[in-house]
Amino acid sequence: MALSDLPRRARGAFSLSPPSWATPWRARPAEDAGRKGPRIAVLGNCQARGVAQAMRLFAPDSPVRFVPMGTLARDHGHIDGLLATFSTYDHVFSQSFPAGLIPGGDITTLRTREPRTVLFPTIVFSAFHPDMVYAGRVEDLSALKLARSPLGQYHSAIALCAHRLGLTAPQAATLFREDVFHRLGYLDQWEPAVRETLGAAAAVGFGLEREMSRWGRRGAFMHVINHPKAFVVGDIARRLLTEGGFSPEPVEIEDYLGDELARDVVWPVYPPIAEVYGLAGSYLFKPKPRGDAFPTLYDLPGFLAASFSLYAAADPADLACARVETWAASPEIAAMFRAAARR
Repeated sequence: MALSDLPRRARGAFSLSPPSWATPWRARPAEDAGRKGPRIAVLGNCQARGVAQAMRLFAPDSPVRFVPMGTLARDHGHIDGLLATFSTYDHVFSQSFPAGLIPGGDITTLRTREPRTVLFPTIVFSAFHPDMVYAGRVEDLSALKLARSPLGQYHSAIALCAHRLGLTAPQAATLFREDVFHRLGYLDQWEPAVRETLGAAAAVGFGLEREMSRWGRRGAFMHVINHPKAFVVGDIARRLLTEGGFSPEPVEIEDYLGDELARDVVWPVYPPIAEVYGLAGSYLFKPKPRGDAFPTLYDLPGFLAASFSLYAAADPADLACARVETWAASPEIAAMFRAAARR
């Protein structure tokens, strides 16, 4: 089963590149010196790390600890250890996580045994980047085996399908145009993406109707399908604090801390898609840079060439993707792709 087969809320716990978990942000004791207010713990993925950072800004009297979802078993051993950690905090905020990440239970177990736990959603929104997919083998949710791309774990479905059908990278480049995007449904993703995001948020008791309206007015509010921009993370952190009885500082996270996830992967909003939303689009792809180095930037031909190079060296089974298999099995879509070889 490919990762794209999984329900998006389940995928959200895992949909981030390895560097996001490999170097997690945590509050250090020295950074919390002098902070005597209510103690806060935040559990989740890279979005939750941003929420924790924002809380340290918005609630300057409170110590804040980020508990990374990806290393729960390594850091805490068993859910009993996690509960012991949280017992020393006054507030616990958490994203959902499934069984398999830590022995002894999942988010339901945590909430049952630590009823103070307040859930907040993982933001996954695909309308700006409908071509982005995962590829790879998934034996279970705790052991994802995802195929590499030039941008970490993120792949172009068009590129994957073109390779699957025997096209070259230059031939695949001719498919990145408005009529193809229209046929693939890329230009009609706003309403489905909004419904799915709002539904996932409502499922954890954190309705986002008001926030979604505000984010949409600010343009493209995602860097990739699961990395929201700083103002989105800030809005979630501010609301959690307010509903938890705090009075957050009236400042913006991007003004004080910048946008951490902008330093990770940035997938462009393709020009025909951007035009639908009244935005400026591009085909400039940015992987996460190493350290302080200036990031490598790929134009569309460069990104496709790098992708096809990786695909050529991979076991085809490692490139499994449900969407690609569906397209390849569709005579109409396969014919559209193969027509690119004759252009």
